Amino acid sequence: MHHQLSLSTMGCGTWAWGNRLLWGYDESMDSQLQAVFDLCVSHGVTLFDTGDSYGTGRLNGRSEQLLGRFSKEYVGSNKNDICIATKLAAYPWRLTRKSIVSACQSSAQRLGRNVDLVQMHWSTANYAPWQEGKLLDGLADLYQQGLVKGVGLSNYGPKRLQWVYKRFAERGVPIATLQVQYSLLSTYPVTQLGLKEICDGLGIKLIAYSPLALGLLTGKYSEKGPFPKGIRGLLFRQLLPSIHPLLACLREIAEVRNKTISQVAINWCMSKGTIPIPGAKSVEQARENIGALGWYLDAGEVAQLDRMAESSGKKMVQNIFQTN
Repeated sequence: MHHQLSLSTMGCGTWAWGNRLLWGYDESMDSQLQAVFDLCVSHGVTLFDTGDSYGTGRLNGRSEQLLGRFSKEYVGSNKNDICIATKLAAYPWRLTRKSIVSACQSSAQRLGRNVDLVQMHWSTANYAPWQEGKLLDGLADLYQQGLVKGVGLSNYGPKRLQWVYKRFAERGVPIATLQVQYSLLSTYPVTQLGLKEICDGLGIKLIAYSPLALGLLTGKYSEKGPFPKGIRGLLFRQLLPSIHPLLACLREIAEVRNKTISQVAINWCMSKGTIPIPGAKSVEQARENIGALGWYLDAGEVAQLDRMAESSGKKMVQNIFQTN
C-alpha cells in the first residue's frame, strides 16, 4: 500500500542550507532557516527539496539534518502535508542497488523520518552509462519496499527518461517527478528537448530548480554591481549586460501586477505547469517567494516573457549532468 505523495504548487529548495562555498552558510543561520521553514509550511509551501550531497565539507548532509529537525519541531497548519524530497548522488563509489538503498536509509536517519520522494540526483549516462542501471534498480527497490512514497529523477532528458520509464514500468514503479533547471534564462531542457509534453504523457510532474537563476532574475543586481561573492559573481558579471531586455520586461509586468520581479519569474514557471522550488535563506526571501502564489500571469504576459526568453542573448550555464 503506497501513501499518496502530495506535492504543493511551489516548493522550497534547500541547497544553500549548509553550503559554505556557494552560499556562505554558517550555523548562526539555523534559527532563521527554521523561521523560513515554518513560514513556508504555514503558507502551504510544503515540498522541501534537498540532497544527500548538500552541505560542504564536514557539513555534508547538513541540509537533511536541518529539515529533519524543523519538520519534527513544527507545530501549525499543513504539518501532515510536509513532503521531504531528497536526491541521492550518483557518486562513483555507489555501484550496487544496495548502495542506493543504504544511501536513502542514511538520509532517513539524518531526517529522523522516512524520505517522501527519493530522486536520482543525476544520470551517469554521459560518462559511465554502465553504472546507472544498478542505481536505478536500487531506487525502484526503495519504492517496492515501501520505504518511500515516490520516486523521481533529476537532470534527465527525454531519451534517458523514457529508458528509465520503461525499466521502471516493468516493475510497476511509477516515476512521480522529474527535476530540471528551468527558468526564463534556462528554457533548454524543457523547450528544446520537449520535456513538458513527454512528462505530461507519462504522468510525471516537472519540478523547476533554480527558477530565479541563482538570483539573476530577482532584479536585485545591476551590471554596475555590487556582485555576490565567488562563482555567482563571475556568472553575474558575464550575464547581466545581456539580460537587460528580459529584466525590463519582468519589471514592467511586476509594476502592472503590483508584484516583484522574482514573483513574476517564479509565477512564469508555474504557468508553464511546473513546480518551481526557489531557495530561501531568509524570512524576507521566503515571504517574497510565497508572494508568487495565489495569482496567475495571463496568456499575453506569458507569451511576452517567452519571446524575451527566446531572444535573450546569453543563457544560464547548463548543468553538466543534464542528459538528452
